[in-house]
Amino acid sequence: MSLPTALSDRTLDRLVTALDLTAGTDVPLTSQMSPEPVGRLRVLRGAGTGDAQVDKVVAVSLVVPMIGLDSHMIFAFTPAGSAVPHFTLDAVATPAFHAMHLDLIPRVELATHLAYLDACYLPLTEPLAQAWTLDGLSAADVGPRQKAMMSPWMLVCRAGEEAFEKLGQTVDTYLGHWLALIETGVPDPGGTDLAARDAANRDNLFSPDVDPVWYQVTRLLGDEQSERVRGELLR
Repeated sequence: MSLPTALSDRTLDRLVTALDLTAGTDVPLTSQMSPEPVGRLRVLRGAGTGDAQVDKVVAVSLVVPMIGLDSHMIFAFTPAGSAVPHFTLDAVATPAFHAMHLDLIPRVELATHLAYLDACYLPLTEPLAQAWTLDGLSAADVGPRQKAMMSPWMLVCRAGEEAFEKLGQTVDTYLGHWLALIETGVPDPGGTDLAARDAANRDNLFSPDVDPVWYQVTRLLGDEQSERVRGELLR
């Protein structure tokens, strides 16, 4: 089992257990490149109420040995009316490097909601700083336009195998903190149309014009499957 697969499976298992998720959509993803499925789209649903509720978790795996791709993405979405950030992990291996994208996606503008920022993100400052001290870690090539949809505590990097394995502890810390926010709630942002902001942010975050990886996904899966995956992330 590859390191990204193991990390993704462990993270998803922890989410299922902690949030009592139930299985929903589970479909193979196919490509003209292979007679066998090259991936899997899973959607799990949460049950709870209020800020403790998790709307759904979307997990997408793409494993294509012929092009050296081993990619596993998890997005855990809180409800449209919740201020609790979304959780995301993207764990990838290519022939040249491993890569990771880890973040809690803000539901409000951080610059104007200091109490929210302090509660949701300050506890991640030290874990993020420690992660960047690992040998073999380098910043991934993500532009400021794309970064604007995420948080300043986003970890987006390339890593050697040893460094990637050690990043598992960082993932555990981010996930543990996020699960605590789910339980305790976050400071009331007040005055923010959370559902409208979330819809607009997700439209941008998962736009091919902002994140060109969607063009690669479409080349691999075709328009219909690519849009189905994107649709689960947008809704």
